[in-house]
Amino acid sequence: MQNRFPLWKNFIILIVLVVGVIYALPNLYGNDPSVQLSSSTTKKLQQTKADEIEASLESTQLKIKAFEFEDGKILARFFNTTDQLKAADFLRESVGRNITVALNLAPATPDWLRALGASPMYLGLDLRGGVHFLLEVDMDAAIKQAEDRYNSDIRSALRAAKIRYQSISKENGTIKIKLKTEETKQATMDILDEDFRELTVRETDESTVLLVSISENEQAEIKKFALAQNMTTLRNRVNEIGVAEPVVQQQGDSRIVVQLPGIQDTTEAKNILGKTATLEYRLVDVEHDVQRAVDGRTPIGSRLYYEKDGSPILLKRRVIVTGDQVVDASSGFDQQGSSAVFITLNGVGAKKMGDMTHKNIGKPMAVVFVEYKSEIRWVKGKKIRHKEKIEKVISVATIRDSFSKRFQTTGLDNPQEARNLALMLRAGALAAPVDIVEERTVGPSLGQDNINKGLMSVVVGFALVLVFMAVYYKVFGLVANIALAFNLIVIVAVLSLLQATLTLPGIAGIVLTVGMAVDANVLIFERIKEEIKIGNTPQSSIFTGYEKAFVTILDANITTLLVALVLFGFGTGPIKGFAVTLSIGILVSLFTAIWGTRMLINWFYGNRHVDKLSV
Repeated sequence: MQNRFPLWKNFIILIVLVVGVIYALPNLYGNDPSVQLSSSTTKKLQQTKADEIEASLESTQLKIKAFEFEDGKILARFFNTTDQLKAADFLRESVGRNITVALNLAPATPDWLRALGASPMYLGLDLRGGVHFLLEVDMDAAIKQAEDRYNSDIRSALRAAKIRYQSISKENGTIKIKLKTEETKQATMDILDEDFRELTVRETDESTVLLVSISENEQAEIKKFALAQNMTTLRNRVNEIGVAEPVVQQQGDSRIVVQLPGIQDTTEAKNILGKTATLEYRLVDVEHDVQRAVDGRTPIGSRLYYEKDGSPILLKRRVIVTGDQVVDASSGFDQQGSSAVFITLNGVGAKKMGDMTHKNIGKPMAVVFVEYKSEIRWVKGKKIRHKEKIEKVISVATIRDSFSKRFQTTGLDNPQEARNLALMLRAGALAAPVDIVEERTVGPSLGQDNINKGLMSVVVGFALVLVFMAVYYKVFGLVANIALAFNLIVIVAVLSLLQATLTLPGIAGIVLTVGMAVDANVLIFERIKEEIKIGNTPQSSIFTGYEKAFVTILDANITTLLVALVLFGFGTGPIKGFAVTLSIGILVSLFTAIWGTRMLINWFYGNRHVDKLSV
């Protein structure tokens, strides 16, 4: 029998249809306004804490739709946004210092679908609402930080080699090494060539002076690393503040796009994303007179700093550990009730801290808070971005005993400052400061309007195709319409299974797929009509039509799929969204147009004698 599918092919098509329906269903249930709570430390919330928070919420008389606790996170669902906002304000004041409270929109998927692992696809910023940030990485600051680092490393290398130098200073992006004697010049160059190959060394007319600068290749690597490190840090920070489905993408050579769908309160997110803060631990220089440093005679190996009250203090230039060696940090209070951050170092940092404290018991150590601030200023009618590095000593304490991996830092002004510092230390330090150069907010109502218009475009396009196919191709057209509905269901199911993010360009990709799916059926049906015209039997015409149209359909879809893959590989943001839905749609339409319609035609015509086809 030419037009009979084997039983296993029928089963595969029916299984795909059933699975597609199940995993597409969650998208029909919408979202619940919700409040998400999670621990701001590495320790997860416990059931007892969840019960306590649930009881406190119930005491507010707010109508709670559901209260869920899973994997150390709490999700409180509400019937409307008014109760959601009131609950968030109440929880921020009552839950404690180490719990993050975030507004969210949680899928209202029924329990039986969730038990099967079915979830709705994510909606992008243009459909769900939220906030869009465009951040620019300060590459000049990244280079300057590298110069400072090399400056310090060169000092340490020359001291280790017992090479005496008069001064090492930075001048216009160049490190100037002034040696005491000409005899040490070659030894210095040998050390630089061996240990600092990424630097360019130049001689000068002065026999005791060498100029060292960062090579162009190394500068490119520093900038590349700064961008990659900042993207990782920003992802960590977004996760810390409890944002679902964030988008953190590179744009160009120095910019990062951050999209936070579903976020309604952007103030906290903006403060956390754009803030660059870290800690430095340094020994206090008790051997020299601080007043001489204030008068401009700072001793070699030390730097002048100021405490919170404005008092000058002299610290060693050598940094013991910095914030990038912190693996965990949580805020709290010390024994005197002052705000504190409890810090855990990695192995390298712990060894440095242990060695330093063991050798310097009885000596004072200072904690320096380093922050980069950026603000817009108007100078002579022009908008100029002013950048400032703020360094302040937040605490000075005498080392009473050696410690290494775990310790606490005090001297912070309030619990909120301690919480924010702990969050940024946990998420990692930014490799270079970032500036928020653009901020856009998409309201939930506008997002819903986009959804409605997008759905309307799909429905209108789908309806027009259904009418045309049914009128022009009759029974075969109705079969194509059924396969087209099957096609849409499976596309939505695949997007949901992959947890892909649907945007307006993604909806455009789906609409285009509808046309391409019908195009494949048109090729098949026209081929069948040609076979009938040349005198073949109806059964033979069906068989030959599908067989001969297959190559043409495959060729057309593969070329389009290659274009979609190129768009995905080289595009960003909306273009990627369009490419994803188009790629999935092409693969699904191949399945439904060739196998799906063939199965239905075989069911209708394959088991009986046919004199005429309704095509």
